[in-house]
Amino acid sequence: HLLLFLLFVGPFNCFASYSRATELFYSLNEGLPAGPGRWALVLIGSLARDLRLPTAGGQRLVAPQPPLSFTLASHGLGGQYVQLDNRSGELHTSAVEIDREALCVESSGATVSGGAAAVSSSSPSSESCLLLLDVLVLPQEYFRLVKVKIAIQDVNDNAPHFPVPHIHLSVPENAPVNTRLAIEHPALDPDVGTNGVQTYRLRDNYGVFTLDVEENESGERTPYLIVMGALDRETRGEYVTVIIAEDGGTPPLMGSATLTVGISDINDNCPQFSDSQLNVTLYGNSSLGTHVATVHAVDMDLGSNAQITYSYSQKVPQPSRDLFHLDESTGAIMLSSKVDGDTPRLHRLIILGNGPGCIPAVITVLVTIIKVMLRPPEVIPRFIANEAEGVVYLKELEPINTPIAFFTIKDPDEKYKVNCYLDSDGPFRLSPYKPYNNEYLLETTKPLDYETQQMYEISVVAWNSEGFNVNKIIKVQVLDDNDNSPVFSQQLIELSIEENNVPNAFLTKLHATDADSGERGQVSYFLGPDAPSYFSLDKTTGVLTVSTQLDREEKEKYRYTVKAVDSGFPPRESIATVSITVLDKNDNSPRFINKDFSFFVPENFPGFGEIGVISVTDADAGQNGWVALSVLNGSDIFVIDTGKGVLRAKVSLDREQQSSYVLWIEAVDGGDPALSSTAKITILLLDINDNPPLVLFPQSNMSYLLVLPSTLPGSPITEVYAVDKDTGMNAVIAYSIIGRRGPRPESFRIDPKTGNITLEESLMQNDYGLYRLLVKVSDHGYPEPLHSTVMVNLFVNDTVSNESYIESLLRKEPDISIEEKQPQISIEPTHKKMESASCMPTLVALSIISLCSIALVTGMGIYICLRKGKKHHRADENLEVQIPLNGRINLHMLEKKPMEISNI
Repeated sequence: HLLLFLLFVGPFNCFASYSRATELFYSLNEGLPAGPGRWALVLIGSLARDLRLPTAGGQRLVAPQPPLSFTLASHGLGGQYVQLDNRSGELHTSAVEIDREALCVESSGATVSGGAAAVSSSSPSSESCLLLLDVLVLPQEYFRLVKVKIAIQDVNDNAPHFPVPHIHLSVPENAPVNTRLAIEHPALDPDVGTNGVQTYRLRDNYGVFTLDVEENESGERTPYLIVMGALDRETRGEYVTVIIAEDGGTPPLMGSATLTVGISDINDNCPQFSDSQLNVTLYGNSSLGTHVATVHAVDMDLGSNAQITYSYSQKVPQPSRDLFHLDESTGAIMLSSKVDGDTPRLHRLIILGNGPGCIPAVITVLVTIIKVMLRPPEVIPRFIANEAEGVVYLKELEPINTPIAFFTIKDPDEKYKVNCYLDSDGPFRLSPYKPYNNEYLLETTKPLDYETQQMYEISVVAWNSEGFNVNKIIKVQVLDDNDNSPVFSQQLIELSIEENNVPNAFLTKLHATDADSGERGQVSYFLGPDAPSYFSLDKTTGVLTVSTQLDREEKEKYRYTVKAVDSGFPPRESIATVSITVLDKNDNSPRFINKDFSFFVPENFPGFGEIGVISVTDADAGQNGWVALSVLNGSDIFVIDTGKGVLRAKVSLDREQQSSYVLWIEAVDGGDPALSSTAKITILLLDINDNPPLVLFPQSNMSYLLVLPSTLPGSPITEVYAVDKDTGMNAVIAYSIIGRRGPRPESFRIDPKTGNITLEESLMQNDYGLYRLLVKVSDHGYPEPLHSTVMVNLFVNDTVSNESYIESLLRKEPDISIEEKQPQISIEPTHKKMESASCMPTLVALSIISLCSIALVTGMGIYICLRKGKKHHRADENLEVQIPLNGRINLHMLEKKPMEISNI
């Protein structure tokens, strides 16, 4: 809108403003702002100052000019990283952290921190990451479009990392020294320049390797593995080390990966025989196919480099070649022709062991043929069980008396009797198979156990009466079957873990073994159905973990089963029990049963008597659950039993001195560090009648009052005024005259409630003189009221002419008889009785209104019951009668009539 306005108002000025386009370059480290002071924004630069624009504070303006205004032309990607002050033109970083690697993905990518802003007059370097901004400067007199380029400088905030955790290289064992092999997965570092990857090194070079780094034209560094020593695969076929990449930052950051260097085989070894000559004896009557001997050569190479073939040397004559057949693969020599009288008795067989690209190894086999007149017995096997190349295969679970083979025994010359027996150890038996004379059956005598013995070699011997014998060797291979269940190393696995553990915490690694072989012996681990869902067990490794935090206070013991299952068919399994004890941590503060405790205690309670019990619990166990109680305030008066929580007072408490106490009790557990909590204790003292009434007036038994004879009956003469420090009924005071002395002592009476003394009868001439009234002031305390006495002296006369005489009478001990009479206090109405005639209409009207109200309420109740049906009765509220503990009935506040007392 601003551009459109300028186009309409002054097109020529607009063109002129565009001609004044300006570029400003700033430099700023990535990562600003960062950390806890993120809101402390960093100043990038001041556009007004750098453009040398006039400001009110910078130079004196000749005439008033409109204020400068700076505005971002567009709020693109750069707008979220900077803040422009529209008035001052100051450019600051925003609250968004500047990440150079995220901002310029094509050149880098990571997170940064630190730095300060500075102005740069030159263009950014090729490695710079630019933040481009367009700023409009107004008003029109200073209008220009400012191109702001902020170069985001890199800091070393990214460590080198390899794209793969394991790097594999293969080096031929005949690689010469200084052979260079490029590592195809060099380390990556999102930082640039010196903050990028600079060097590589090996943690262990084994004395035969080193690293070199080559840098191409684009600045990429590639590590090369250099062979520094001779390699021999037959000595060591693999080297495992760690390659470390390090950048050039301060401090430098590093990354690593596992480097495995495999030594590939070359044909640098030739076949070799362990012996140079082998001597063999062969009977002349041996049958065709008789095994004569086997030669075996060894080549230390691998694969095709270790393939060996056997052949006769050209020095072996053709008759010997025809008589003995040599297997070129196995090196077995077999009798291939009949031995007759013309056959030579000694044969020298030179055999070559041939390897690829090698000089053949040589062994000489000397075969001596012994001529015999009689041929030995023949043993002809016929296998019942599975057999291949002379090896019989039996399953270990085969039953007893499983047949293996029939053996036919015969004499080729049919002249001699032939016997047969079994010459070997093992669970086998060879017995004649009746009714045939020359048939024998080989069978098992007990079940075979693969885990005990896997291979048996059985020798069947046939001999005739002339002493000739033949051995027939049979090998029995026991085949494994899934007859063993996995066995845990412990049937009860007892574990312990502290509560508040980290998620996925390691508990233990289960281990079970299976005596079977192959897949049948591979063990997998599973949790039992009674295991909680937050326990997990790795099927392959047997690692037991717990995925959540455990809370001992919620559950202390876990007990469930785990299974070990093999891979046989059908699979076999075994079960173990896992018992986990969650150990306590001091994570629970002591808790009082109530936040506030209140105890009512009678005053004068004996010292160290039990006031109450403070109940506190701690959900932790052991020492963490031990709780010690202490009084935070008032410890000079109160003490608490730490073990039992019994609160006691060290001294007797007097309600009249203090009626209540507020204590704070602290509970501290035995953990390290210890946790604590506090509770408020309010102790209210109940009043007991321990204070007798205190007479305030008259102040002395020696004081007296002049009563004029002209005083009218019913007139108040004086009063007895007393107070009681107790409360309640203990402070209700009653007054009574218990002793009288005078001319006519019954002339005076005392009000039991107010203590006012009035004249009952008119005084006569004979009633002049001193009257002494003994007044008893008594409270209504329980169980026994307390009282005080005071002497009220009244002198009936017209004047007081001789005070010393009256005082002498007062000093004499009065001879007064005590009248024990309990004062009766009745509450008298303070208002006068209304005339019955005037009350009657009011009472009638009130009665009629009450009856109408009752009828209306009853009708409404019946209507509601019929509408809503029967409902359960419940009490709307619980009424409690509360007697104020500190209440005081002050009878002296009751209405009193003014008293007219004659002055002395």
